[in-house]
Amino acid sequence: MNKLSITSSIVFVISIMGIIYALLFNPMDWIVYGISIVFIPLAVLSFGLIIMAKPKKEEEEDRRKEPFIGY
Repeated sequence: MNKLSITSSIVFVISIMGIIYALLFNPMDWIVYGISIVFIPLAVLSFGLIIMAKPKKEEEEDRRKEPFIGY
């Protein structure tokens, strides 16, 4: 695994744990608002990066031959 996948996985797990904490333990309202403002977008972003980091079967060789130039 590369550095991007590992970092995204760690951020995703931390975000999900924060969201579950807010749902189960019923903290004060301002803590729930802070968790929702920070952890929900981080979970979506890190999940997207995890998905993008995995190459498709037909793209694996193309990624080895040339660097990422954007789509």
